[in-house]
Amino acid sequence: MPYIDSKVSVSVNEEQKKKLKEGLGQAIACIPGKSESWLMVNLADGQDMYFKGDNSAPSAYVAVSVYGKDDPAGYAKMTQALTKLYGDVLGIPADRVYVKYDSTMNWGWNGSNF
Repeated sequence: MPYIDSKVSVSVNEEQKKKLKEGLGQAIACIPGKSESWLMVNLADGQDMYFKGDNSAPSAYVAVSVYGKDDPAGYAKMTQALTKLYGDVLGIPADRVYVKYDSTMNWGWNGSNF
């Protein structure tokens, strides 16, 4: 039950959105037991983002929420994949990408909880 909430300071065209969605679908597999088949993604572009008090360079904030226990090794692999993806697709440098992970044992879907 993964969910990725992506916020970027740059404008994203439809082709870039498609590449991001596909890349996020591949990256979620870095976390054992997770796959694109249950992935929900939100892509918010054109956000007013300041990093170190500066908004003159592109930035990204990516929040990854998963059902289950933390997996630090999987998270480390995913951070590498995400920073590469955002650099390749949107030109956002790795040092201007924050990635946050949340895991929970409480997740609802289809009118009930797991």
